[in-house]
Amino acid sequence: MNLPTATLARTHDVFNQSTPWADVNLFTSNQPLQDALRLQAPGLPLASLAALGAEMGSAEMQTHARLANTHKPQLRTHDRFGHRTDVVEFHPSYHALMSAALRHGLHATPWSRQGTGHAHVERAAGFMLFTEAEPSILCPVSMSYAVTPALRGNAAVWADWSAGLMGTQYDPRLALFSQKSALTMGMGMTEKQGGSDVRANTTQAVEDGEDAWGARYRLTGHKWFFSAPMCDAFLVLAQAPGGLTCFFLPRVLPDGGEGALNTIRIQRLKDKLGNHANASSEVEFIDAMAWRVGDEGRGVAQILEMGTMTRLDCALGTSGLMRQALSIALHHTRQRSAFGKKLIEQPLMRNVLADLALESEAATALSIRLASAFDRKDKGEHEAVMARLLTPVAKFWVCKRGSVFAQEAMECLGGNGYVEEGGEGVMARIYREMPLNSIWEGAGNIMALDLLRAVRRADTAAALADELAPARGAHPALDRLASALPLRVDAMTTEAEARRLAQDVALAVQAALLYRSAPSAVFGAFCSSRLGGDWGYSFGTLGAGVDLDALLSRALPA
Repeated sequence: MNLPTATLARTHDVFNQSTPWADVNLFTSNQPLQDALRLQAPGLPLASLAALGAEMGSAEMQTHARLANTHKPQLRTHDRFGHRTDVVEFHPSYHALMSAALRHGLHATPWSRQGTGHAHVERAAGFMLFTEAEPSILCPVSMSYAVTPALRGNAAVWADWSAGLMGTQYDPRLALFSQKSALTMGMGMTEKQGGSDVRANTTQAVEDGEDAWGARYRLTGHKWFFSAPMCDAFLVLAQAPGGLTCFFLPRVLPDGGEGALNTIRIQRLKDKLGNHANASSEVEFIDAMAWRVGDEGRGVAQILEMGTMTRLDCALGTSGLMRQALSIALHHTRQRSAFGKKLIEQPLMRNVLADLALESEAATALSIRLASAFDRKDKGEHEAVMARLLTPVAKFWVCKRGSVFAQEAMECLGGNGYVEEGGEGVMARIYREMPLNSIWEGAGNIMALDLLRAVRRADTAAALADELAPARGAHPALDRLASALPLRVDAMTTEAEARRLAQDVALAVQAALLYRSAPSAVFGAFCSSRLGGDWGYSFGTLGAGVDLDALLSRALPA
């Protein structure tokens, strides 16, 4: 039987589907981020962040993000004549994204523009906004940001490279550093046999004289994770006569000799769960030329300094991904109907979304607080202690919460969230990206061990008490935790309890921050659920007294 045309039209119309979350300003629609900035960086001009939020929320940038992840980097080890080339080719959208990141200074502004006193905070907010559009290309951006302080350990290299590393006009060419408008840097630390235990590295460095850049060496060995291999140079670790040492390794040799390209052999690109737009590789060094940065045997200390910067970015990146997942879930549930109501009007869904909003705002508050400590750590002892304490705490807790957050947000979309459909399924891309920030630069146990090293400072417990003091008396559950934590910090010696300590410090600091930056409904709900026990084992289990309307309207204006 043939159905009438009108009937076919009714049965085949597409309706009750949400529109894409696109052409929105990611900054002006994010009240929690704005309030965190007002608390940590009062007086900070916000116009540039509003401009970045509009650009990153545009459909154009979302298209670049999709294409850069769909068309993965391709390794070309040789040209068609058989010459060794060791180049990675990227889709044009990758270069468009990199150009935007450098244009906004996400790789360098804290080192090139410090007039406001809030350079790290401003850059942190921008990093979060960019992450919402596309996180994986930020790997070389983050590494360029992190290596700058360490690179000053070689004054001659710094003098030649600093201007390029501060450059904001992205230049993708493989060319001599002096011929490029901007430069990027990567890192090569871990090896097959060692992973996080870099002291187990076997790459050897042999002295090879001295030149304008100082002590020169020849490196032979490998790196198991060598991210962004098309960067202009890398800081790497190798065993020198005096012990594990940090070296500056350029892709193109400074004098144009020996075929111009350094002998960095890219063996293969990693086939990763997510982070698809970024090229992560395995490489071998065959008498590769490198210059010492700092003293021999000081490599571990220098990598820890760089790791502090990238760990901040892991917390920022996860916070940005949480915010994007929450925004997509709210946008979808406001348009999708089920059982006679919009999804966002359904009581169970409202609880889930409000719970996610709490988690996202707390992650934002803690991450921006850590960035503010970076701005102020040279100006006061309290901020120096907070920078040291909160780095492993934020990296551990915020990143650990990312994957379960993304899974719950995906569930708000149901099957539509799980489907990628040519890269257009943003929620699935977020879900695949989340574990990276938890693993990169030290997984959970490494962060817990680093926290133990941080609390060995005699002044850590007192500094933590001072950090929590503004919120004392505001909620009984926070008071109980705030009273107990300094004693636990002073007495902490057992490795097996370090994860619990990291969790509790994170929750206490998040609560204290929300007391100062968020409405009372947000603070009260966070304390009652996360600290007071009026919460279950999954999102969507907030207690009956929580003002869900207040949480949802704050999370994303209708």
